[in-house]
Amino acid sequence: MASTTPRYQAIEAFLLERIHNGTYPVHHQIPPEEQLARDFAVSRMTANKAINNLVQQGYLVRQAGLGTFVTDRKAESSLHEVLNIAAEVRARGHVYSNDVLRCEAIEADDEVALRLGLRLGAQVFHSILVHRENGVPIQLEDRFVNPRWVPHYLDSDFSRQTPNEVLVASCPISDVEHVVEAVLVDQQVAGWLDIEAAAPCLSVIRRTWSDDHLVSYARLLHPGDRYKLRSRMTRR
Repeated sequence: MASTTPRYQAIEAFLLERIHNGTYPVHHQIPPEEQLARDFAVSRMTANKAINNLVQQGYLVRQAGLGTFVTDRKAESSLHEVLNIAAEVRARGHVYSNDVLRCEAIEADDEVALRLGLRLGAQVFHSILVHRENGVPIQLEDRFVNPRWVPHYLDSDFSRQTPNEVLVASCPISDVEHVVEAVLVDQQVAGWLDIEAAAPCLSVIRRTWSDDHLVSYARLLHPGDRYKLRSRMTRR
């Protein structure tokens, strides 16, 4: 019986298999449309559809005058926006999940008090989550929240809503501060992220305000080989 699979999907499957098994590594130039059309006995339009689909999914990128290349599909987040990581993962067509490691009320130490503008020893809400994409840890979120502005924070079900969603629903973000640096982590954090202790990580310190209220201070750690940060500025 003849296959009912559309021919463009057969080309997609061919390319994806070679991307996933490393035959076509990151930055590798894939065969041109004309060659794929000949190899699969289809029109160039069909080959073009297959390539365009993989471009839209983030596997390939076209470079004018040069060809089409395999992209680095690390998880990516914007530095200019505070986006919900669950929505980011799902937008890439992947499965989001998380592990809740801590959810507690604690006394603010020197650093937390300073970052949140509170007195030393003041009560703060504290949560630690590991965010996963297709089961793989991509971010450790260590967050401190001023209870005055989000009193129900510890009652939230983080399997249904991420801390970001809970905060935005209660206190729409008006201002955000990001500080980014490369760091090495200790054995405990390395275990949570399923990486070697010597593996480099990206650290993002984020503080968020709602109107004039400093609501949250978070330490976000990303394995360096699984995540990248993006910034874009338009000059007019």
